[in-house]
Amino acid sequence: MFSGSITALVTPFQKDGAIDEVNFIKHINWQIEQGTNGFVPVGTTGESPTLSHAEHKKVIEICVDAVGKRVPIIAGAGSNNTDEALDFIEHAAIAGAEAALIVTPYYNKPTQDGLYAHFKKLNDISKIPIIIYNIPGRCVVDMTIETLSKLAKLDKIIGIKDATADISRISLQRNSLGKDFIQLSGEDMTALGLMAHGGHGCISVTSNIAPKLCSEFQLSCLSKDYSTALRIQDKLTPLHQALFIETSPAPVKYGMSLLGFCDEIVRLPLVGVTDATKESVKKAMVFAGLI
Repeated sequence: MFSGSITALVTPFQKDGAIDEVNFIKHINWQIEQGTNGFVPVGTTGESPTLSHAEHKKVIEICVDAVGKRVPIIAGAGSNNTDEALDFIEHAAIAGAEAALIVTPYYNKPTQDGLYAHFKKLNDISKIPIIIYNIPGRCVVDMTIETLSKLAKLDKIIGIKDATADISRISLQRNSLGKDFIQLSGEDMTALGLMAHGGHGCISVTSNIAPKLCSEFQLSCLSKDYSTALRIQDKLTPLHQALFIETSPAPVKYGMSLLGFCDEIVRLPLVGVTDATKESVKKAMVFAGLI
């Protein structure tokens, strides 16, 4: 159910700062038409840190309504406050999301025992499956394979979004957890390596503006057609790189503005990208045949 190209959706804003529902729905429908296999609303790419709780929940509701069960939704529901994460999970389940994406608690810097206790509590209360999001570069903490293996024995913990960019981790986790535990890439540039090591898909930033190519790439990987996957990877590599020259999602929002899907507005403390980054993103989009 959770495999292939899964878009980490941006949250578009109007010039007055409000959520741009019209363009959000337009973007979702285009994504599905282009072959996207699922969505993650209000993850980091959706600027969840600067959304109010009411906005966070509203974005999930809009996404669920717009998708209409055509593809699965993994709702961003993480927090470094366990009770807050519980509230987000319960709302996601009621709204109709198929699963929740829960990031490791940031800033608090919990021990491995703390990580286990956090996710165990979420597991015991959640009514929908949970996918753990491990991204040490943003959260400081790194969930070890040993901790993940303990959590995988719980009934709601079904997978991980791995953004460590350590390809060896995928095979080690596969060896420890088995081939059915869902492993999704959280890092576009290394998704090819993750898939070759037995991964199931990618929660992608790039697919916001290149959904067809990302879908074809994932289909090729899942079909073990790595020559085709490598050809697509070569086409997308400059874009994967350009979208992270500055802090995401500012570059991808600029790219989306070129396609007419949103303004390039981000919320402070993020700011719009520089002219040099704009040129890099535009050049990469031309190279990929997107504009």
